[in-house]
Amino acid sequence: MSATDETPVLVDRVDSTAVITLHRPDRLNAWTQDLGTAYYDALDAAVADPGVRVIVVTGSGRGFCAGADMSTLQDLGDTGGAGVEERSERRQPHHATTLPKPVIAAVNGACAGLGLVLALSCDLRFAASGAKFTAAFSRRGLIAEYGSSWLLPNLVGTARAFDLLVSGRVVLAEEAERLGLVNEVVEADRLLDRTLAYAADLGAKVSPSSMATMKAQIYRHPRMPLQAAVDESVVLMRASLEGEDFVEGVDSFVEKRDPAFAAYGSGTVMPSISELEV
Repeated sequence: MSATDETPVLVDRVDSTAVITLHRPDRLNAWTQDLGTAYYDALDAAVADPGVRVIVVTGSGRGFCAGADMSTLQDLGDTGGAGVEERSERRQPHHATTLPKPVIAAVNGACAGLGLVLALSCDLRFAASGAKFTAAFSRRGLIAEYGSSWLLPNLVGTARAFDLLVSGRVVLAEEAERLGLVNEVVEADRLLDRTLAYAADLGAKVSPSSMATMKAQIYRHPRMPLQAAVDESVVLMRASLEGEDFVEGVDSFVEKRDPAFAAYGSGTVMPSISELEV
């Protein structure tokens, strides 16, 4: 791993998967400004690396991320929240949703407050059996932070999101899976292996360009009228039919072999979904 014990984030590569590990195990990987900067830098570096097709985020030790470090919260309380506006102008947890590559959370333990927002901002969530999830904001006199009031209802529905956000109650991974907050629960000693196996399958068999476009569609289209989403999809479909990835996808299926899709940005180039006019 390319890090020392003093580094708040570890970065590793497993084939085509970048593994980003929050690394403050003595504090259950509680969030600090330094950890945040290192985390966002690691995400951006993974996107810039043509060899990376999938990103996995996990935590060191017993926790995923226990939320904002209590010293940070105390400092904000002492200053009446001074500095919150400045922080809001920097990269934020939902930065992961804007990246063209899939980001998968491997939630190995405590996932609370801002840590929950980090997990919600990933595209998929695998969790260790017994891992604890809690919003906790209301129990600290705070509000639903950093878009959790958008992310959580989209995953579990309005009533369930209201329950989780307003009560701040603790939810174990098994209940989180039933609610739709978690995709899959795995025994703790198998969590990373299972998540990496899923990521490896995406990396080996799925078009990076298709993944990037689908991710943008998934976050964008539910907020659009149905016909507008259909019209935009037609434009994107036409572009995909003209691309090298489509030819390779069909050929590999006919030839009964794994596809050899180009890295993101070097194969099929879809139109920028944010610039489409339909």
